[in-house]
Amino acid sequence: MKKNNHHAEGPDGLVYTARLPLSIVTLNYLADLIRGHLKKIGSRWRALPAGKIAGIVLAVPRCDQRPGDLAGGNGVHRTTVTRWVREVVGLLAARAPRLDRALKKIARKGGGIVLLDGTLIRTRRRTGTENRKNYSGKSKCHGLLVIALTDDKGRLLWVSATRPGRTSEITACRHDQLTHRLRTVGLGAIADLGFVGLDDTDPDADPAVITGYKAARNRPLTRGQKLSNKVLAAVRAPVEHGFAHLKNWRVLGKVRTDPKWATALVRALLVLTNREVSR
Repeated sequence: MKKNNHHAEGPDGLVYTARLPLSIVTLNYLADLIRGHLKKIGSRWRALPAGKIAGIVLAVPRCDQRPGDLAGGNGVHRTTVTRWVREVVGLLAARAPRLDRALKKIARKGGGIVLLDGTLIRTRRRTGTENRKNYSGKSKCHGLLVIALTDDKGRLLWVSATRPGRTSEITACRHDQLTHRLRTVGLGAIADLGFVGLDDTDPDADPAVITGYKAARNRPLTRGQKLSNKVLAAVRAPVEHGFAHLKNWRVLGKVRTDPKWATALVRALLVLTNREVSR
């Protein structure tokens, strides 16, 4: 019997097509953004049209596709796909809402509160001195901390810069002067017990950050405090939906690139997420 040891995929490899779980509105928005950028910088030629580039770029964060796989299936080099992704991420991140503008927009619409929370985006285990600062003792894994604000319906308003996983949520909020900026526009924020102690200003003033009650070993919660915690948990539940929409982009399952690039990536995905949710 003669053995057939030839590779099934042949010399050029197998290529398959897959459906992206995104709307055509998002694809057209990104294609128009790329066309405008090419016109601005005077680039007359690219290896593929803007619509095709937009589809390739969206496949990287949405499905966590490797640039090398996408390059082989579209007849371009891997570094070309990587350059396209970084270029588009930079364009989108520049359109992410800033904290002051996001808060003023909510205040103009008559809103009184925003929802505040933080999440950890997992990363690869770093080596050397980068190992310790990215390790989160709370989540027991390596990652980057991101603080986000949503409205009362869970729509993302703003995301902070990514910080090492060992950073506490309160420290990150104080670095962004969150309580001061909330008071400036007359808004309040509802947060979980992880933010207890963030708003430690004048006890007689109206709180800028509202949290529940935390039990102590020798001081259990009263019935009224438990009821208050339950009500606050129901009010702040939509913020979890906002993070769920953001983490639908599978590239955030474990960020494998340089953490210095993660801030631009998260803010770019915020813009795309809002496009998808509001369509």
